[in-house]
Amino acid sequence: MRLSELAGKRILNLYDGEIIGSAGESDLLIDPKNGAISEILIPPGRGMSGRGRGLSIPWAAVKKVGAEVIVIDLEYD
Repeated sequence: MRLSELAGKRILNLYDGEIIGSAGESDLLIDPKNGAISEILIPPGRGMSGRGRGLSIPWAAVKKVGAEVIVIDLEYD
């Protein structure tokens, strides 16, 4: 999958059903050793919930990348 294909997808959390942001507003942290995505970083104030601080989503929390959403399962404060 190309980065441009991720850009338009919303991020949906299974834990609470909240849409927490958009992949297009986020940054990806890439592991330099293997080139794999290690985290999705949502900057402060950019999440759709109006959250004031940023959020780091480990790639292990990603359950599915669908046509319109990225489904994660993450418990956070």
